[in-house]
Amino acid sequence: MSLAAVILVGGASSRMGADKAVLDWGGRRAVDRTADLARSAGAVLVLTAGGDYGLPFVLDPSPQAGPVAGVLAALPVLREAGASRLLLLAVDAPTLKAGDLAPLLQAAAPGAAFEGFPLPLVVRLEALPRDADPAGPLRQLTDRSGAARLPCDAALARRLRGANTPEERQALLADLKLDPSTAPGSGAGRGAPGVRR
Repeated sequence: MSLAAVILVGGASSRMGADKAVLDWGGRRAVDRTADLARSAGAVLVLTAGGDYGLPFVLDPSPQAGPVAGVLAALPVLREAGASRLLLLAVDAPTLKAGDLAPLLQAAAPGAAFEGFPLPLVVRLEALPRDADPAGPLRQLTDRSGAARLPCDAALARRLRGANTPEERQALLADLKLDPSTAPGSGAGRGAPGVRR
């Protein structure tokens, strides 16, 4: 089964006060750390949904609709690329590790997510509801695809919660002993050709 990844980068980032995708995490943009995580998990294609950050991307057909709209926009691209499984990641949790994803990738169900968290989600494309509400919560993808809910410990739960505010970001940076610079990434690579639907 070919694995593809979609990184959700949309959203206003209003609580953070800056675009979360380009925030610096130890010298790297969050979107780049997340893309590397996806590749280390075996993703042969990595897209962003919601904006152009120098990776192949799809734009949300309705940016105000929510993250499900971005996932739905990516599905035709993933199918065309021959992907059979999807790794869905949030850009605001760039501290996840490859080992964190292993239980999800190894789950026998149509998909898997961690208990209490809609992301990350690993799911067979055929199991995703094609009639999902673009404005609805991400949990509908987990619920309606039959994805298993796997337990997670407190340390993993902290990484899964990610960073939505500057204070949460500083706490995660301290945990990881990364440089707590708040300067956005350089944006290198922006403008690379993207996938548009």
